Amino acid sequence: MVNYDHMIVRYGEITLKGKNRGQFVKQLQKNVKHAIKAFPAVKIDARYERMVLTLNGEDYHAVLEVVRKIFGVLSLTPALRTAPDLDSIKATALAYAVELGDQVKTFKVETKRADKNFPLDSMACSREVGAHLLINRQPLSVDVHNPDLRLLVEIKDDAAYISGKTEKAVGGLPIGSGGRAMLMLSGGIDSPVAGYMIMKRGVEIECVHFESPPYTSSRARQKVVDLAEILSHQNGKMVLHIVPFTEIQKQIHDCIPDRYSITVMRRIMIRIVEALRKRREAMAIVTGENLGQVASQTLESMYTINEVTNTPILRPLISMDKNDIIAIARELDTFDISIRPYEDCCTIFKPSSPKTKPRREKVHQFEDAFDFEPMIEKAVQETEKLIFSNRGKKEDALDSLF
Repeated sequence: MVNYDHMIVRYGEITLKGKNRGQFVKQLQKNVKHAIKAFPAVKIDARYERMVLTLNGEDYHAVLEVVRKIFGVLSLTPALRTAPDLDSIKATALAYAVELGDQVKTFKVETKRADKNFPLDSMACSREVGAHLLINRQPLSVDVHNPDLRLLVEIKDDAAYISGKTEKAVGGLPIGSGGRAMLMLSGGIDSPVAGYMIMKRGVEIECVHFESPPYTSSRARQKVVDLAEILSHQNGKMVLHIVPFTEIQKQIHDCIPDRYSITVMRRIMIRIVEALRKRREAMAIVTGENLGQVASQTLESMYTINEVTNTPILRPLISMDKNDIIAIARELDTFDISIRPYEDCCTIFKPSSPKTKPRREKVHQFEDAFDFEPMIEKAVQETEKLIFSNRGKKEDALDSLF
């Protein structure tokens, strides 16, 4: 097995940025540094066009598995570093091919020459390196179409890098480059996927969960804690806000007509998240809503629910097929947690026939019959938080938000 000493990290959409590209690179460097804290020997050199990790003896497999999951990284290439001269490149390429052993029968050399002062062009360098391998590494033959080894030679002004494979990463934009948003995390399949997808656009998230004990159990709470912990692996750090919702939900059940109870409940939830958003200086609300999936996810319902806020409500799953959402949930390892059979507050007091086309004027009439504002303020003030850091490790402290 090749003992790689460097890793080339290529940027995703960052490369499309203009004058602010440096800000995105700086944020990505910060995220990578946080993610690889378990590998203290690794050194990061973040450049305008790419990032180079000097492994200093750290296990490249382990480092690669961490870095490939960081948003903003398009691909990674484990590599051997050598001096940027032809003799050093040929010697390192041969050592690389020899170390791979009998698993390699055919090869092709591809050269990328960023240093235009290098005496050979890319094609000539590939021919020289290829000839050196053919002479000194037998049996070996060239196959330009389907080789066992596609040997990559990258020549920079300060070094050359030899590698044999490029690994795909998740792409997207670095978390933290797109502001902060509050994710309404229900405990179902959709909302964790929505959080993941919005993070991929560079948005840092904090989770908000509504619980209604004793109607919702400690196991339902733990389910959401486990989901937030998984999302923290991407976010680096995760705050989970747990809102006490029992009194409000009972009051809705008592004073709002059954068919409109879901609409009013969602409106009040949005008002609470809006209050938390302001105090946490976030800029948007994220939900796992999927158009037409349930009564509160019709256009008419969204139109009525949206009225209570001017904050953007981001719905990354709005047009997705349910099977596609489930596939992403499985990849995230959230699916098995989400299907645990413990009810959340959205499933208790569920009306038999909820209104799918609620009218704003009707909702106003029902809400005006009872002043929910003191209860909303109390729920906000009594909201708790859990903090997850160090790639998912839950801190011991559980304290009041304000």
